[in-house]
Amino acid sequence: MLKKIAQLEQAAAILEPSARERSSLLGQTVAYAEKFLQNLPASQAFVAADGRSKSLEQPFSEKPGDFTALLELLRDTVDSEGINAASGGQMGYIPGGGLYPSALGDFLADVFNRYAGVAFASPGAVKMEQTLVRWMADIVGYPAASGGDLTSGGSIANLTAIVTAREIMEVRARDVESSCVYVTADTHHCIDKSLRAAGLGECLKRIVPMDDGYRMNSSALQQMIEADKAAGLRSWLVVASAGTTDAGAVDPLEQIANLAEQHGLWMHVDAAYGGFFLLCDEGRAVLRGIERAHSVVLDPHKGMFLPYGSGAVLVRDVSWLARSQSYEADYMQDAKSHELEYSPADLSLELTRPFRGLRFWLPLKLFGVAPFRAALAEKICLARYFYTELAKMPGWEMGPYPQLSVATFRFVPERGSADLLNERLLEAVRKDGKVFISSTQMNGKFVLRLAVLHFRTHLDRVNYVLELLQRTALELTKAN
Repeated sequence: MLKKIAQLEQAAAILEPSARERSSLLGQTVAYAEKFLQNLPASQAFVAADGRSKSLEQPFSEKPGDFTALLELLRDTVDSEGINAASGGQMGYIPGGGLYPSALGDFLADVFNRYAGVAFASPGAVKMEQTLVRWMADIVGYPAASGGDLTSGGSIANLTAIVTAREIMEVRARDVESSCVYVTADTHHCIDKSLRAAGLGECLKRIVPMDDGYRMNSSALQQMIEADKAAGLRSWLVVASAGTTDAGAVDPLEQIANLAEQHGLWMHVDAAYGGFFLLCDEGRAVLRGIERAHSVVLDPHKGMFLPYGSGAVLVRDVSWLARSQSYEADYMQDAKSHELEYSPADLSLELTRPFRGLRFWLPLKLFGVAPFRAALAEKICLARYFYTELAKMPGWEMGPYPQLSVATFRFVPERGSADLLNERLLEAVRKDGKVFISSTQMNGKFVLRLAVLHFRTHLDRVNYVLELLQRTALELTKAN
């Protein structure tokens, strides 16, 4: 047995590279990243897939590979097609970020691999994450008793909030089919997924009409709640959006909060896209009333420009999260005996989890809050500038004026199908590749949308979109 152990140890030794080998690996990685970032301003924001990623299907070998060759394979496959999420030209869907210090934070967090689930295992990591949660709660305007958790993104954050609402509102299996949930047609689809995952898929889902700005109509909401209660049904959850994906619209949070309070509903706000605009004056004016929600979701990988995989759920009373998520296990008795307050695992669907806080804490400490505040205000101004300038050009039909940083629009030709022309317009923009925009359906119409949120998106990119759209629309119109 000892001989076998020695042989196995020797065979596995490659998993622990020497200092020299580590230096070489790191140097090549940094050089790769630097070349990527230096070339980024001239890089395409979108490249159509051509099948080159098929080479990633090659089987794994028992023998070691060459790191230089692997980086070349990465460049030729992963970094060569699709949406370039690091580009300032990425203005489709809701852009992510990718701050460089966040990548350094992830590198360090992965190297020392602290377990951030319980304070006993890593008190510093847990304290860092709790500090970030407290900072976000203060931004929202929550009281001292509030709390939350860092998640992998808005989907898990919304699921956590809905599970918490289910437990605190005591919605049991026997109650589901007579319990009402209020949303709009533009509520993010992850809410539907969360309701199903939480065993609430058979709740009576009421689709509240929207106004001309694609915001929940609070008068219609009131009428629907009153009608459901009169029918003997239980109205228990209203989901408001603070920045819809389609139009960037913010539901009337103050009015919804009034109705939730009056009728005893849990008010949840999905602010995954729009929540961090609270940092700037332009955004705070739009988001007034968010502090009255029972739960709020934010995505730092959107408004704080972090890499993907950064979400957060906040609740007005941290004990609500603990009541819905805490657990007991004999093997954790050592950790429990040392805890004075909640650990992330007490407040989360996850047990084993990465140390997420460093990617968030490091850029905040390094840069300070002021540049984030300025960047967010800039994005609102850029979206409103785009909207105003495009509206001046002939042939363009504009959606609602941007509340935050999303603008919707389409070109309406004098003859022919507007939907078909805009599909061709979108295809031409993507073929150009320097910028990336997306499309959606609004009132049955094919509509284009510009989402300005990337920290690398500035006036020059927006002006390029304006010029490209106008030039291409005229070319397509003449071709017809």
